[in-house]
Parts: sequence; C-alpha cells; structure tokens
Amino acid sequence: MVIASHRGPWQTDPPLRRSSLARVPLRAIAAVNVAAIERNVARLARELAPGCRVCAVVKAEGYGHGAVASARAAQAGGAGWLAVATAQEAVALRAAGVEGRLLVMGSLLGGDLDAALAAAADVVAWCEAFVDAVAARGGGRVHVKLDTGMGRLGTRDPEEATRVAQAAAVAPGVELAGAMTHFATADEREDTFFAAQLERFRAWALPLRELHQGLLVHAANSAAILRDRDAHLDMVRPGVGIYGLDPFGEDPALRQLEPALELRAAVAALRSIAAGESIGYGRRFVASEPTTIATLPVGYGDGWPRALTNNAEVLLAGERRPLVGTVSMDYVTVDTGPAPRVAVGDEAVLLGARRGERILAEEVARRMETINYEVTTSLLARVPRAHHRDGEPVSEKDATLLATEARSGAR
Repeated sequence: MVIASHRGPWQTDPPLRRSSLARVPLRAIAAVNVAAIERNVARLARELAPGCRVCAVVKAEGYGHGAVASARAAQAGGAGWLAVATAQEAVALRAAGVEGRLLVMGSLLGGDLDAALAAAADVVAWCEAFVDAVAARGGGRVHVKLDTGMGRLGTRDPEEATRVAQAAAVAPGVELAGAMTHFATADEREDTFFAAQLERFRAWALPLRELHQGLLVHAANSAAILRDRDAHLDMVRPGVGIYGLDPFGEDPALRQLEPALELRAAVAALRSIAAGESIGYGRRFVASEPTTIATLPVGYGDGWPRALTNNAEVLLAGERRPLVGTVSMDYVTVDTGPAPRVAVGDEAVLLGARRGERILAEEVARRMETINYEVTTSLLARVPRAHHRDGEPVSEKDATLLATEARSGAR
C-alpha cells in the first residue's frame, strides 16, 4: 500500500497518486504511522528533566492504534516502560515478544493476578491483603496507589498507603517498586483540583521515596506532562499524547503532536438522485436539489458511530463533503455535489489530512460531544490496522529490531 508521508503536525499529506487508489481495500482501513508515535514519545520526553522515565500507555489496543505496534514504536521513541489496564493485555504483549518493564494499572483478582505476575508485569496495590496475595504467589514488583481524588482505585488514606508500602517492602519475594496516583482534571487547565491532587500526592510520596531507595514516584498523564513540571516526578505515563491526540481536546499541532492514525475507505458506489429523493434509514436526508451520493463501506459496525448521522464531513479528492443520512452498520453516504470529482474505488478520508484539509479526531469528538480518544478506541477489529513508517510498510522483524535497539538507550 502506498501511504503518503505525514512528517509533522503542521504539514498535510499530499494527495495519493491515482495509481495507488486501487490498493485501497474495498472496506475501511486504519493506517497507523508508527514513526509518528515514536516522534510523539520523543517530543513529550523533551518536556522532562534528565532521568525522568517515560511509561507509554498502550491499553485498549493502543487507544485503537494496535497495542503491539504502538508498544514497539513507543519503545523506539524512548519509552523505557509500558502500561496496560488488564492482565490479558500484558499477556498479549509478552506473547508478541514485547520485552521491557510492564505495568498493569488495573485491579487484579484471582487468576488475573496469576497471569499478570506470570507475564513479569508490575502490579498495583492499595491494601495489605493484595501484597499478601502477591507474596503467596512467589512475589513480584508492586506499586502502591494513593487515591488523591479520582475516586476509583487506590486507598484514600495516606497512612494506610504507607502501611501497604511497608508491607510490600518486607514481604518475601515482593519488591516495592513505585508509588502512584492518577489525576481527574489535568486536562481542564483552569481547574484547581489538579493542584490539590498533586500537593496531596507529593506530601505522601516524596517522604516515602526518602525511606525506600529506588522507589519510582509517578502520576502525570499526557495533560499533566504539558501542564506542570512539578507533576513529572520520577516517571510519567502518557497515553493519548503519544498517538498525536491533543490531551486538551483542541489541535494537536498546538502541542507539536502528530496524529498517527488515518481512517480511509474506498468509494463503493456513486448514485445520482433528484430533488426530493431520500437516502438511508429513516429518510433523515432528503435532497433539496439534484446531487450525487457516494456510498462508503464503513459504519457503526466498524466503530464509526451513528451519532455522526448528518453530523460529519469526509475528504474526497481533498475537499470536505458532508456525510448525509443515517450512519448504518456497514455504510455511510456522502453528498458529493452534482458534479463529483471522484470515481468508484477512489479514496475517502474520514480521519486524516489531504491537500491542506484536515479532519481530526478532535473535530469528530466535538461533533459527538465526547473525547478524541473515544473516537480511535471505538474503531473495531473489522477495520484492519496497516502500520507504516512515514509511508513505508513495517515488517514484524523490523519493528522488533527497532524496539530492541531503542531499549538499549531508553531511559
């Protein structure tokens, strides 16, 4: 597949050559530029003080970009750690040959704890009983979580968190590896709760680090990295930012971030309709004048949501054209105007950039009244991911080699 280069968030891709259009699959495809992920990791790392580690979050299939490819790209970009939410995600990375430090951030019960420890993953504790369970299974590396205001996981009591840390420090086979929290409002820059959370966490974690040499203190997500250096501590955990999605929901270019994913499809059919004719379920689009409708083989069965009915645009021949009618399970329809500049088989871009025009995940999210990474994580397995490096296909062997080389110099 020929994929146009996207070398910076301030540039747009040149149009694909018509000779390449035949190579666009007959349904949708998500083209993921792993070089963009590498550059985003390196860009975020430049915000950090020397010695501060990067733990790239690749949960939920790398926010929809592909977990294994994203993990290797993040390592190549300088991430010394990876983080996931579940034991199954950790097992899948190890099964694919991904090495290096791996943190499972979510809750682990019974067999999930067994699986996480078998994958040589660090795990998160907030009660002494969990530390005992790790020790009973032969031990492992533990990070203690203080809930400073997210209200989900972790103990809210700093004294209890300290007791859990002390238990981990002395339990046979258990290593106290880290102290952590998670911010609730880091992406709301005018909010004062973020500062209160950070103050509460530092007041507990920094004295704990004095007592336990080598303890990694970490809290910052992508927004916190860009918002406050005091939140960087010993390690940061960027997620959305490494994929070139703006953590503040604005424009990634403002943060020098580069969107890594493009969603494309090929025009499946063109149909001329007269004024008064309708398109799609419920007749939610009725033409006011003669026009031509392009049908694209992508729908909510692929993760392109029904909420975009009459509420999105698509790039055809580098021009924005409105999505019209109801988004169905397998198709969307686009009003190309009475004199379309496209033919059956031509490329349509639902997320991406062409000829100076961009459709960002942030724009789609605003239309849906949601967040940018719900847009990418919603893309289902029916949409194949095509990984490339600035237009050159990435082989599994090359990806593994690059990640191995990067880890030798990762901080």
